[in-house]
Amino acid sequence: MSPSRVLVLNSGSSSVKYQLLDMSDGVRLAAGLVERIGEESARLKHAHLTSGAVREWTGPIADHEAALKALAEELDKDGFGLDSPELVAIGHRVVHGGKTFTEPTVIDEVVLAEIERLIPVAPLHNPANLIGIRTAMALRPDLPQVAVFDTAFHTTMPESAARYAIDVQVADEYRVRRYGFHGTSHAYVSRATAKLLGKAPEDVNVIVLHLGNGASASAVRGGKCVDTSMGLTPLEGLVMGTRSGDIDPAVIFHLARVGGMSIDEIDTLLNKKSGLVGLCGDNDMREIRRRIDEGDAKARLAFDIYIHRLKKYIGAYCAVLGTVDAIAFTAGVGENAAPVREAAVAGLETLGLSVDGALNAVRSDQPRLISPEDARVKVAVVPTDEELEIATQTYALVRQSD
Repeated sequence: MSPSRVLVLNSGSSSVKYQLLDMSDGVRLAAGLVERIGEESARLKHAHLTSGAVREWTGPIADHEAALKALAEELDKDGFGLDSPELVAIGHRVVHGGKTFTEPTVIDEVVLAEIERLIPVAPLHNPANLIGIRTAMALRPDLPQVAVFDTAFHTTMPESAARYAIDVQVADEYRVRRYGFHGTSHAYVSRATAKLLGKAPEDVNVIVLHLGNGASASAVRGGKCVDTSMGLTPLEGLVMGTRSGDIDPAVIFHLARVGGMSIDEIDTLLNKKSGLVGLCGDNDMREIRRRIDEGDAKARLAFDIYIHRLKKYIGAYCAVLGTVDAIAFTAGVGENAAPVREAAVAGLETLGLSVDGALNAVRSDQPRLISPEDARVKVAVVPTDEELEIATQTYALVRQSD
């Protein structure tokens, strides 16, 4: 049997998440997280998924190279070392691929240079992604390394959706356009929703609502994204845990001119001190719901603003698609917060949307419908699986090039 294992790496600024999957049967062999990289109290948690064994330790991890070597040692203890002949490729999550990368791509020096060139539009993410890639390439220079881009799924948007209404020359010079993010999740969930309906992706129109600490919506027509809520950066769109989402651009000028705030201070305000945490001091939906139950007015207002923005995007994407077969909730909040799902579609019965209270209250890690049986538009909860999507795309590309 030919090699079929894929290691998926998601390198953040101070963390590396990883999963090892066997793509011959889709079985997850191992998974883990290295966090607080660069600190004396860095932490590594590793799980051997077929046996259920978990190992954890805390200690100094100087940099991403040390982190990858540490996780490689943990894999090796389970017989899954990076030198294993069963390992066919390493798939890397890369946040920003601009207009250049529209599909998974085998990484070479040209690809690395382009990812680096895109750092100005993804300053928090692409540098960390690059460190992870370069470290993995140094450890296994003979192994195909594949980049799977968060933005790739959204490159099918028409120019009418991707363009901002600003001077074209300025926009082109500085690459200002709607790129969208969470694309790996939107791709996986839109296809999984079609499967849940018993249809092919090309026969289904779906609105995907990826609701986590970061949140985004997409309109998917026949398996292709035609609009999405995040824009040049992940700041635009829905109200999020710490991000404002949509805001009048003049607020920035006002805060600079009248408030005397610097660009960096405004950036921090909108990305880290806004959204739910800015409105009520909490960005955990469970805590917000607890406070609402206790009569907390700030928490109630934050929830209402969150839902109001969500409904606006649902309505807008119903208009964009014309015909909608399903709405799919995913990610941490979307999968687990029944009150959010109920509130998001409440009052939208004229659009064919409603949820069954009993079905909506069920907790499960399986894809499921929560709308009444006779609903014109199905409402689904579909757990996302970005690691499986990255592994699937990586494996398909490597097999194709064999």
